[in-house]
Amino acid sequence: MINKAFFENAEEVASARGITVEEVYEVFKKGLMNSFKKMYGNSSCEIIIDEGHHEIKMYSLHVVVENYSEELEEDAMAEILLEDAKKIKASYKVGDIVKQEVNIKDFSRTQISAVKSVYTQGVRTKQRELAFEHFKTLENEMVIAEVKNINDKFITLDLGMGVVTSISLKELLPNDHPFIGEKMNVYIRKVEMTTKDPKVSVSRTDRALVIRLMENFIPEIKSGIIEIKGIARDPGDRSKIALYSNDPKVDAIGSCVGEGGSRIRDIVNALGGEKVDLYKWSEVPEELISNSLQPANVTKVLSVDPKTKSSVVVVPNDHLSLAIGKSGQNVRLAVQSCGWKIDIMPVTEAYEKGLLI
Repeated sequence: MINKAFFENAEEVASARGITVEEVYEVFKKGLMNSFKKMYGNSSCEIIIDEGHHEIKMYSLHVVVENYSEELEEDAMAEILLEDAKKIKASYKVGDIVKQEVNIKDFSRTQISAVKSVYTQGVRTKQRELAFEHFKTLENEMVIAEVKNINDKFITLDLGMGVVTSISLKELLPNDHPFIGEKMNVYIRKVEMTTKDPKVSVSRTDRALVIRLMENFIPEIKSGIIEIKGIARDPGDRSKIALYSNDPKVDAIGSCVGEGGSRIRDIVNALGGEKVDLYKWSEVPEELISNSLQPANVTKVLSVDPKTKSSVVVVPNDHLSLAIGKSGQNVRLAVQSCGWKIDIMPVTEAYEKGLLI
C-alpha cells in the first residue's frame, strides 16, 4: 500500500513528540499486527515499511506441516497443511514458510479505527517513556523551566518534552514575581512514572539549587578545582557557602566572585536577589569557625572541642550584633555550613571571665 501522507505525518509526529521516526513506525506496526491478529486469530505476520517508496506492506506467515499441531504455543507461527501449501506453490515442502501479501485496504473501518487507536496511544506511551528516562537522569540537577500559567495558589511550569509540573506560590522565593513566558531555574528533586505522565517534583528553595547555580556559573567548581565544602541557606534571604581550592594558585573566593563581582551577581540574580556569603574552608577548626562568621571580625576562638565539635568565639563588642546577625541568622548559617557549634561572647565578657588576658 502506497501512502505518502502517512510518512509525512510520521515525521511530524516524531518531531512534535520528541521521538524518532523509527519509533513511530514501530508503534504503527504494533497497531497493524493487533488488527491482523483479530482478523486471523494469530500474529504470524511481517510488516515492511519502505520509506524510499512510501510503501507499507504486510505479509501473513505460515509454516508448512504434514499435520496440524494439537496445540500451538502463544508465540508459535500459524500452520498450513502441505497439501494446501502446494496449491499456492508446488515446490513447497514441510518446514517451509509460506509468505502471502495481505491487502491493508481490505481492513474494515473498525479494524482501521483500532489501528489508529493503538498508534495514537502507542506514540503517547513512547513519548512518556522517553520523557521519564530523560528527566530521571536529571534528578538532583537544575533545569530551566518556562512559566505557562499562574493562579492564586501555584504556577505551572513547562519542562520540555511535553512534561509540565507545578510549584506552590509558597515554595517560591520571596522576590520571585513570575510572569507568563518567564524562564526560571528549578531543582529537580524527584521523578516518578505515573499512569499518565512523568511526575517531576521541582523546587526553588532547596539549597542544592544554589550548588547547581554555582557549578553553572563558575567553571572552577564544575571542574573540581574549587569545592563547596559546606552550605546553609535561608531561601530568598541569604546563603552561606564554605569554599576550598584544590589548587594553591586559584583563589576560591576571588574565582567565585568574578571580575567586578560578575559571577556572584549572576547567581544572586538567578536567586531573585538572595544574598550569597562566601568564606574560605580550613581544616584548622579555629580558622574555619572564624571564617564562617564573616563579615564579623573575630578576636579569638576558644574552647574548641573536637569530640562535641563545639567552640566559644570572642568578638569585638561592636561586632557582636553582626556576628549573631538578625534573628541569629549569621551564626545559625555559620553553624550549619561549617558543622561546628558556636557560642559567641563580646570581648568585655571574655575579660570578665578571665578567658582573655
